[in-house]
Amino acid sequence: MHGNVLIISHLLLASQKPTMPSTGPPRIHRRKLRTCREFNHFSRSFSLKESSNDFNRIEDLTGFDYSPNEVVLTNRILEVAIEASNKACAIIRENLGAKVVSKKSTERDLLTLIDALCEKTIRHTVQQHFPNHSFLGEETVPPGIEASQQALEDALANTSEWLWIVDPIDGTTNFASGIPLNMPSIAVARNCDVLVSVLNDPHRRELYTAVKGQGAFLNGQRIQVGKEENLEDAIVGAESPAGAKALEMSVKGINQLMPQVRTIRMLGSSAVFLPWVASGRLTAYWTPDECAWDIAAGALLVSEAGGRVTDAKGYDYTLRTRSLVASNGMVHDDILAVLREAEAIM
Repeated sequence: MHGNVLIISHLLLASQKPTMPSTGPPRIHRRKLRTCREFNHFSRSFSLKESSNDFNRIEDLTGFDYSPNEVVLTNRILEVAIEASNKACAIIRENLGAKVVSKKSTERDLLTLIDALCEKTIRHTVQQHFPNHSFLGEETVPPGIEASQQALEDALANTSEWLWIVDPIDGTTNFASGIPLNMPSIAVARNCDVLVSVLNDPHRRELYTAVKGQGAFLNGQRIQVGKEENLEDAIVGAESPAGAKALEMSVKGINQLMPQVRTIRMLGSSAVFLPWVASGRLTAYWTPDECAWDIAAGALLVSEAGGRVTDAKGYDYTLRTRSLVASNGMVHDDILAVLREAEAIM
């Protein structure tokens, strides 16, 4: 759903039983149609000028306390984030396989002209609607761990209440190689707390969205993490990081994990992997070192899909987290134990 009522759609859908997206032909459900008619009728009448009775209905459905002002503002933020990501997706689809123009922190960390163009497009769209919001984008930050950490701290210290955290193309190496495993990642935080997440896959036309407290969605359908209870049944995503220390940790962890799980996949994009954990395609995802713009949106998505997200030591995810474990929750502690045993924690 699009328009000024998208966030209310999230709120209404959050009250429904989670369902996995179908891989076959789309089916029309009577319950969904009734809910949509109910939603359309309700959304047409909702405004800040209405009495609190209708709004209380939202709170009753979700169990979360949102003021009317917050509903309208967060709705607009989600709408703009989708608009911005759609524009970036159009650019990505038209330029898959773009020429590499430079390398960043290492020979393995690539950059194309399209990365900068996508970030400029997203930033411009955001600033058109929210000129007072802060913006942290990967392509304006110098390479290296220290630079990315400092850029995040500077952004969090900004006086603006809202911060947009953006990776215009997560999976640039895939993108430059013509591999369709990359996408823009947009997270929006309020006072260091990520409230809105949009991950938009331009190649599979899959739009993942989440608003804190309202569940995770794929193309408007509620999603949830997988049901694997044992590590030996788990399909785990891992990384081949650009940094030397992170690469060392990754190799250690993979060597220890590989014999204990069903399989490990390495696809080169947190923005691809984290939505796949949220939708149950993967059981878990682990990366030894990532920047906030790589994982903030995906971390919220997994949490809202019923999963668990921590650092590699087991501490709850924050915007300052760099080593990440995201899972369906049931195999989480087992993965943490394996990483500790392998000494694969930075």
